Amino acid sequence: MHGRNRNDIYPGLEVAIILKKDQRSGKRTYGIVQDILTSAPFHSRGIKVRLEDGQVGRVAEINVTEED
Repeated sequence: MHGRNRNDIYPGLEVAIILKKDQRSGKRTYGIVQDILTSAPFHSRGIKVRLEDGQVGRVAEINVTEED
């Protein structure tokens, strides 16, 4: 599932985000949502969130497990 709709995202949810520095490569960072930073109900590039470890990025995928 893509992270473009704010209603699909909530604190405690496991997500994959793309950090600003990784936008060109598309590298994903995995973590748990702490805060939702986008106030709009929809964003075409993904809802911006802060993970529990403090990293900020746009949600690329919801309910994922990190691949080894």
